[in-house]
Amino acid sequence: MEGRVFTEEQEALVVKSWAAMKKNAGEHSVKFFKKILEIAPAARPMFSFLKDSNVPLEENPKLKPHAMAVFVMTCDSAAQLRKAGKVTVRESNLKKLGASHFKAGVAPEHFEVTKMALLETVKEAVPEMWSEAMKNAWEEAHDQLADAIISEMKPSS
Repeated sequence: MEGRVFTEEQEALVVKSWAAMKKNAGEHSVKFFKKILEIAPAARPMFSFLKDSNVPLEENPKLKPHAMAVFVMTCDSAAQLRKAGKVTVRESNLKKLGASHFKAGVAPEHFEVTKMALLETVKEAVPEMWSEAMKNAWEEAHDQLADAIISEMKPSS
């Protein structure tokens, strides 16, 4: 994470696109989550609320709240990255996030899946804004958040 830069231009692209997506965050978050499972169906057991669920994904009552929390946290974290100078998350802290990811068996390479899902979701949500520069901005924001979570992936004490 040291030496990584999230530029003013990248921040502006992320903030602008997140502002446009926010009003439909529930819909986008479910799409984001479904994309994760399309890309990596084997990840399903890593989500506690899906382990013992026999209902179709869209009918799972815990899907939208979980997807919303993850998507909004990711986008909010990206939007404030430059201002804060570091990754910050509201809902819980990075130690808790790291511990829960560790407990679920998440490995650092799994974050590539979330990045692919995030980029596809943003591209579909704001196609008129999408560009190579925006893709790079969201990649950088995602990678900094992923690095922060990975650095805390250890058993909770």
